[in-house]
Amino acid sequence: MNFINATVGKEGDKYTLNFDKYKIPVPADKSAGGKLDAYVGKEVIFGIRPEHVHDEAEEIAKADMTFEANVDVTELMGAEIYLYVNIAGQSITARVDPSSKAKVGDTIKICFSLDKLHIFDKDTEQIITN
Repeated sequence: MNFINATVGKEGDKYTLNFDKYKIPVPADKSAGGKLDAYVGKEVIFGIRPEHVHDEAEEIAKADMTFEANVDVTELMGAEIYLYVNIAGQSITARVDPSSKAKVGDTIKICFSLDKLHIFDKDTEQIITN
């Protein structure tokens, strides 16, 4: 799993996970019941599995937000490719389709399946929402 340190933000009744220049919208079902209220303005860790990180054009087109990522390593595994990328200093692993055109040194757009993100308390490492 990829782990990224982020600060919880709140704009109206919507929550965000903020790191660097990015404000990741938290899906409503992940914040239902005020689960994140106690964490607004505090640092948390959010997790996203490599299979929920995408570089496919159709996924990018329907994503709530995208990230610019620098490709550090590509690893062909047969039925999939592992992309090791960097987003604003954060190392991320993506498990993508073997038809991916990403090459080492490229700057690509990626997105996350936000409905699959996990948020953890940074101090206790306990799950807040998944």
